[in-house]
Amino acid sequence: MKRTLFSLLMSFAFINAFAQIPTGYYDGTTGLSGAELKTKLSQIITNGHVDHGYGGLWTGYETTDRDNIAGIPGYENDGTILDMYSENPNGSDPYTFTYFTNQCGTYGVEGDCYNREHIVPQSLFNSTPPMVSDIHFIRPTDGKVNGMRSNYPFGVVGNSTFTSQNGSKVGNSVSPGYSGIVFEPIDAFKGDVARMIFYFITRYESQLSGFSTGNMLGGSAFPGLQTWELNQLLIWNTLDPVSQTETARNNASYAYQGNRNPYIDHPEYANEIWGSPVIDTEAPTAPTNLAANNPTANSISLSWTASTDNLGVAAYDVYKDGVLNTTVTGTTTTVYGLMPSTTYSFYVIAKDTSGNPSAQSNAVTETTLSSGQTGTVCGTENFTNIPASANNYTTRTWTSNGITWNATDARTDQTINGKAITIREGYLLSSVISTGVQSLTVTTQLKFSGSASSLNVEVNGIQVGTIPYSSTVGTFTINNINVAGNATIKLINPVSSNRVAIDDVSWTCAGVLGTAENSKNTDTFSIYPNPVKNNELFVKGENLNKISKAQIYDFSGKVVETIENPFKNSNKINLKGLSKGNYILTADSYSAKFIID
Repeated sequence: MKRTLFSLLMSFAFINAFAQIPTGYYDGTTGLSGAELKTKLSQIITNGHVDHGYGGLWTGYETTDRDNIAGIPGYENDGTILDMYSENPNGSDPYTFTYFTNQCGTYGVEGDCYNREHIVPQSLFNSTPPMVSDIHFIRPTDGKVNGMRSNYPFGVVGNSTFTSQNGSKVGNSVSPGYSGIVFEPIDAFKGDVARMIFYFITRYESQLSGFSTGNMLGGSAFPGLQTWELNQLLIWNTLDPVSQTETARNNASYAYQGNRNPYIDHPEYANEIWGSPVIDTEAPTAPTNLAANNPTANSISLSWTASTDNLGVAAYDVYKDGVLNTTVTGTTTTVYGLMPSTTYSFYVIAKDTSGNPSAQSNAVTETTLSSGQTGTVCGTENFTNIPASANNYTTRTWTSNGITWNATDARTDQTINGKAITIREGYLLSSVISTGVQSLTVTTQLKFSGSASSLNVEVNGIQVGTIPYSSTVGTFTINNINVAGNATIKLINPVSSNRVAIDDVSWTCAGVLGTAENSKNTDTFSIYPNPVKNNELFVKGENLNKISKAQIYDFSGKVVETIENPFKNSNKINLKGLSKGNYILTADSYSAKFIID
């Protein structure tokens, strides 16, 4: 009942305060600029500031952060929480939060609940009041994305390690002057973020010298921010002007807290204090010499010649069949998740740190291989012989099947399919393999925390592809490596904050293929019935009991089941647990397609 009464009083005050900036609120600012103007604004917005406490933010959000505030058009205009980290300004939101009902709580994935996001991390000021509860820079946002943002400063992301459902990103900075990890909101809220941070360093300028910088704050009253962060935010302030929704939130915050954000009321104050930003309008040159190579049944590798730019290229957007597929900072990538025997078209667009896009590169097409193109397995490693289970990270060495393996910065206590080796900031390296490497298959899983990424794979010191990993166990294959003779395999974890478990490494001999379509022994190996009935697949052929391993692939090229000595006791394989669809059975040098009906 108290909450309801307070909400009614808040709404009444909000309606009365909504119409315009209070008369005389910015008296005394005329003719001022630079540090002098900033200090005057600090005095103005400190007066009248009422601290309702950290818990009071939940109530404040009822009027400050709803989609459609006091009749001002929002996005969906449905009264849900307006969350910068999940809002899709150009379409349906991936999920929505109902005020009060979806307060965090605990969360595990996006959409679980909303919490209180300090745009300037509270760790920088030791969570002390009134900063810890100042609604002008504390927004209700998705709990999961808030957690992924962590305490990172805001900037332009090059290669993202996490992307939310609305496109907010975490990754390495390509903002000039800073190369650490940053968080980048979507374009529609970049100006909002800039003006909230400008508010913070103005309201609390007399205390900034006692705060931690967090690679964003400046440690002094003026200018108040690190140079790189100030330059980036001034650009965002210009490129994303104040919206009606932002103005409505400022009015609602004034009704709730008694002070205003001057950079929403007067966006020009930012340039009058810190100067006008240099807005980059020059686009990069188009990438050239785009080439597609190393097709597999489910992937195609791309490479191109780098673009140039007056200030620097930030990233490359890779398009598949006219749709954005991925963004990378380098000049190579591998596109996964493709269908077998399918032709795809690709082109690349470069972007600079201001988001200016280049013209399209040349377009290329490439066709994936058929699903039946698998090779004879000539080596495996299942990590049975690794050193005893231990959770510390150090160099581990062991020998298995005549091959010595070295794993650096590795622990041995994590499992996938039995024992596994877990790499932090290191690599897994084999000794010399005399039979060469045609294809390589690896099972991976991201352990503990972190974001999905990929292992870099080298054969004889040359990168031949990447193996993805995520919190879900996955098995992936790189085909067409084609290194004959002596070879070494090296799997490198390029993201030092991730701990990646590796299991069931296998490789095929260079130059050896055996498929149902081209094998001389097709007539000695057949399957029935096809389509499969009652989850039972029967195999007919000579010397079945000598086949050491059978594997079942789906049509993306992923191994869905591995069976050791599959025909030791019978010629039947039980497919219970596999869903309807198309599959490939490989058994030593044989392979055949089948359908589960």
